[in-house]
Amino acid sequence: KLYTIIEGIDEKEIDMKNLTKTMKTKLACGGTAKENKIELQGDHKSRTKEILIQEGFAPETIIIK
Repeated sequence: KLYTIIEGIDEKEIDMKNLTKTMKTKLACGGTAKENKIELQGDHKSRTKEILIQEGFAPETIIIK
């Protein structure tokens, strides 16, 4: 099974549970927040960056691997 993992987010600045819920809703997938990472079911690399930008992250700080 493919997963998209988002890491490097400071839990002190960002509500991980809320961001995870937003990502799951916008991508219509399952997922969880654990160990300072967000794991989303499926391959969502292409849409993840645009959603993070909509949520207020600076584009230059987002690296897709």
